[in-house]
Amino acid sequence: MNASTTFSVALVNETATAELMADLALLVGAGDVITLSADLGAGKTAAARAMIRYLAGDETLEVPSPTFTLVQGYEHLPVPVLHADLYRVEDEGELEEIGLSPLPEGTLALIEWPERAPSALPADRIDIALTHRPALGSTARAADITGHGKAAAIVARLKALREFLDAAGYMEATRRRMAGDASTRSYARLIRDDEIVILMNSPQRPDGAAIYNGKSYSAAVHLAENVKPFVAIDEGLRAQGISAPVIHRSDLDHGFLITEDFGSEGVIEGDPPRPIAERYEAATDLLAALLGKTLPETLPLAGTTDHAIPVFDTDALLIEIGLMPEWYLPDRGAELSDEKRAEFFAMWRELLQRPIAAPKTWVLRDYHSPNLIWLEGRAGIARVGVIDFQDTVLGPKSYDVVSLLQDARIDVPESLELTLLSRYIKARRTDDASFDAAGFAELYAIMSAQRNTRLLGTFARLNRRDGKPHYLRHQPRIWTYLNRSLAHPSLAHLRDWYLANVPPPKA
Repeated sequence: MNASTTFSVALVNETATAELMADLALLVGAGDVITLSADLGAGKTAAARAMIRYLAGDETLEVPSPTFTLVQGYEHLPVPVLHADLYRVEDEGELEEIGLSPLPEGTLALIEWPERAPSALPADRIDIALTHRPALGSTARAADITGHGKAAAIVARLKALREFLDAAGYMEATRRRMAGDASTRSYARLIRDDEIVILMNSPQRPDGAAIYNGKSYSAAVHLAENVKPFVAIDEGLRAQGISAPVIHRSDLDHGFLITEDFGSEGVIEGDPPRPIAERYEAATDLLAALLGKTLPETLPLAGTTDHAIPVFDTDALLIEIGLMPEWYLPDRGAELSDEKRAEFFAMWRELLQRPIAAPKTWVLRDYHSPNLIWLEGRAGIARVGVIDFQDTVLGPKSYDVVSLLQDARIDVPESLELTLLSRYIKARRTDDASFDAAGFAELYAIMSAQRNTRLLGTFARLNRRDGKPHYLRHQPRIWTYLNRSLAHPSLAHLRDWYLANVPPPKA
């Protein structure tokens, strides 16, 4: 028998229902099934409508009841939604005719009147039963929320989230969905009177297959597996005078944070987007200031064990690089023989000896335009708000400079890249006359080749494994950056090998 988890919520009005459905939307995704049971007029469609509007970011979106159409699809939401009403279903055999048996893959299903077809429901699902509560008011409802099978963990997390919001005083805040990233994290803005903060949902990263030296990919390359590294690095950055968001409240065990909202003013503009030179200059200056310091390798974390920043070691760098032959080359019809594969890794192992031997510092790892917020009201490098740094490791000082100046998601013209690289080197030499500019340029080229090789594989994997084809549009840009770095004399052997064995991406 499948395990189940249940908890109950009093909903005094439709606003409270919308808040509940927004909280649940933060925790569910494609493949999840939510059923809505209630008497006529008890709020099933209102609950479904609230979730769909939250996901759409549009409070006025037309969301009709599917009583007569039976099924209504919303394909263009961040997660495709299927909204079904089974009230008029007389026989479960009808579900196949209307595309509900089996349920379509890759969608979030909201199903009203599930009792009409109980055997068609998956074992892993969330049931929401709504009942009138006239003692609490004419519009009041109670919701009994039950998670069955694998969905029991989602309902337990929903209960913990609601308790966290209540303790923090944000239960009645208005929720606004925020765009996520390629991770399992999700975000919402919480609006309370004239205050706006950000709610981060950062669940424990699920363990993948232990196929990389006996570890999952995330463990092997030192990706954060819970929210604790984010909190430690956040406080460490702020101690260095960097604008990382203030953390107002945290639940480290469950992975919930309420943080300062930096807003949405970025460091790029236009369509297609391009760098704003002044803002990229400030972002470059921030790196020069931060990486010129001696930074601690272990950071305190209140109430728990200190956070030891992991080392970006040779094995981690090679496993990242290995995503290219593992995912990208098969897509291009150019899989490597065992001999060629051994050549590839032998070249890289030798090339990486230089960055591995270099002095190590914090590598924020995703220091690029999506994670940089412009804070006009602040001064100097404090104008650059930094987010998404939980995967910080100890590695070569050139890595984050590459992340910024060879932005994977927007075109950085080569002239601007070289201007900013010179700006960084000049700032470092001003502070330290012994700074080795030529040595840094070599490390910059090596880490550019490493990062862009990895990204070709990462974006191919996001397409083929995770069903996110929009990442493929970045591959031609990555290829351009890769070829810039391969032009460095120290990478001549690698350049010749890539020329012979690695085809360019599709245009």
